[in-house]
Amino acid sequence: MSFSGPAVARALPFAVFIGLMAVEPWLAAQLAGVIDPRWFYGIRSAVVASLLYVFWPSFTELTAARRPSIREFGLAMVAGLIVLAIWLSLDSGIFVLGQSGSGFNPHVADGSIDWSLALMRLAGSALVVPLMEELFWRSLVMRWLEEADFSAIDPARIGLRAVLLSSLVFGLEHSQWAAGMLAGLVYGWLYVRSGNLWVAIAAHAVTNAGLGIWVLATGAWYFW
Repeated sequence: MSFSGPAVARALPFAVFIGLMAVEPWLAAQLAGVIDPRWFYGIRSAVVASLLYVFWPSFTELTAARRPSIREFGLAMVAGLIVLAIWLSLDSGIFVLGQSGSGFNPHVADGSIDWSLALMRLAGSALVVPLMEELFWRSLVMRWLEEADFSAIDPARIGLRAVLLSSLVFGLEHSQWAAGMLAGLVYGWLYVRSGNLWVAIAAHAVTNAGLGIWVLATGAWYFW
């Protein structure tokens, strides 16, 4: 992949997000007793949001895109809820890589939920992550698999091979690999069908927001 300006703008926020996640256990050990490590997710999201803001002028697939129609928003909502149902179903056995951890639990010592932690986690996953991931996986990776000069590719020209390969790798980014692959296929299909990345972002945001609401309502923290 060429390290052109457009590629860096779409890849760097994602790379920073993953890199910060990788060093969080070490940071937690170094800062034990200084900061609640659960706030690292908010710090990570804020750093990535800042990078997205800096690179925003280069995201022409967003800044120059037409406003999605009501029908497209409706399709995005339905698709996002379908992915949510898949995510909640394929959460054990062979459909999960490794062992499920305890996840992000916003409870405090007295047993109540710290809503500042919970809302921080919900906002990061529903607002920052969909934008970051769709710019990287669909706008960059999926189009690059079709043609090296990815920014010149109309989404309608993206072939099945690029959709499948990008969805495969997108799935392997998640511990719930099967649900992740199916989610990638749905978001990729929305991008190709509509030609508008906002539609895929909206569906992704519906999935993540719905998952967060489900987690808070049921206490199934391992999904977070």
